[in-house]
Amino acid sequence: MAVFTPVSLDEIIPWAAKFPIGTVRSIQGISSGIENSNFFLFSDRGEYVLTLFEKLGFEQLPFYLNLMRHLAERDVLVPAPLADNQGEILHSLHGKPAAIVSRLHGDWVPAPKPAHCTQVGAMLARMHKAAQDYPLYQPNLRGLSWWRETTPIVLPYLTDDNQQLLRAEMQFQESFAASTIYPALPNGPIHADLFRNNVMFDGEQLSGFFDFYFAGCDRWLFDVAVTVNDWCIDLETGATDPARVRALLDAYHAVRPFTAEEVEAWPAMLRAAALRFWISRLYDFYLPREAEMLTPHNPRHFERILRHRILHPVESLG
Repeated sequence: MAVFTPVSLDEIIPWAAKFPIGTVRSIQGISSGIENSNFFLFSDRGEYVLTLFEKLGFEQLPFYLNLMRHLAERDVLVPAPLADNQGEILHSLHGKPAAIVSRLHGDWVPAPKPAHCTQVGAMLARMHKAAQDYPLYQPNLRGLSWWRETTPIVLPYLTDDNQQLLRAEMQFQESFAASTIYPALPNGPIHADLFRNNVMFDGEQLSGFFDFYFAGCDRWLFDVAVTVNDWCIDLETGATDPARVRALLDAYHAVRPFTAEEVEAWPAMLRAAALRFWISRLYDFYLPREAEMLTPHNPRHFERILRHRILHPVESLG
């Protein structure tokens, strides 16, 4: 949520007049994140979030925006896209796709406790179940195909040791994806980026998931692994915290029980989730785009997590 494309108050007031939000009184850029240009809009009817999409095109965005609307209509706590006076939710601003969504109340939790993880696990399972009948399809655009394309690009920037790690893990994940167990894993729309700073709590109560713009159709277990690899770890070492892991997994399982195939695939999927973000952070770190308020994440964090998942493969779902 960096700012690649600045938007002024004078520009947004007439543009936003087609939405039922009243008059915009102020606009504020949002500094976190690295994919889109995001702003808080403060109007005389409330607070909203404006997003200008820097990578996603008009043909891709209906999947994300309609998924959010689909989930919101089924009482999953997500931002609801706002339709304009003509009923449209996808628009153009400065020649780029743009949308306005409702703003969630609360703040993200930088140091989650098991009680937070319990709520996240339960809501994630509810989200997966609610999206089962979502009619649109789009693959996870940061899945295995993207890893294949991006690995040769980032390899020259790495030390010999990390080159060996990346090549070996890609070979492992290729074998995992080609195994008989992988196709048996339950799948459907996933968030794919459910980090701590993409979840809001109002006090101690979960108030919503947001930033669905990495969403796609993939194995639900991958979504769980991405979430555990951020919510349930020691940030300094990448090691998992057993109490937080147990809280999240038990709460998820109570809503949507894990299958026998998922239990078997869990250690490999934790590695897959770590690999995905190591590769993307390597790419963003060594080949950054220019943007106001942009600070790329250090890829070392997910290298540590991946190494820990390889050395400590036993993470029971049961």
